[in-house]
Amino acid sequence: MEKFQQYSDLLLKYNKIHRLSGAKNSAEVEANIQDSLYPCEFVDFSRIHRVVDIGTGAGFPGMILAIALPQVHFTLVEPLMKRTAFLHLVKSTYDLKNVTIETARIEDIPPFDADLITSRAVAKTDYLLEISKNFIYHDTQFLLYKGEGVYDEVGNLQDYDYTIIPRDKRNYLYIKGLK
Repeated sequence: MEKFQQYSDLLLKYNKIHRLSGAKNSAEVEANIQDSLYPCEFVDFSRIHRVVDIGTGAGFPGMILAIALPQVHFTLVEPLMKRTAFLHLVKSTYDLKNVTIETARIEDIPPFDADLITSRAVAKTDYLLEISKNFIYHDTQFLLYKGEGVYDEVGNLQDYDYTIIPRDKRNYLYIKGLK
């Protein structure tokens, strides 16, 4: 967590002015960081080179993963300028060469083949699959940070190889691809 102390300090400082995140203290920021990093326990990032994080917000999970995984390139997609300004500050503070920040909606950026698409608390699974279709190729995986409603969202995923990994109040929906 020492690696993320500077991020936590920056977020708490700018959050007071710009309301970038719901985290109000360092314990809440640390919980969000831990939540972002937990999938490193079950996702093989050695085979992943390009990640798109839809609705990055203040950096959960995309920026946190980018700090932890410098060998992977992350495209962080966030439509709100105040949040992307903060993301640019973090990128320059950590001197992250593996991060591209897009101030736009996912549907409005030029498509490319992503190895992994992530999203946390943005939209329902069907909608995320639809809006990210231009970034999907035959090996693309999804890592969606979901709540309790995930079980209601997987009914249409019968053609996909997926796993739900529960942890506290979080459910990680890991879609490995088509069956």
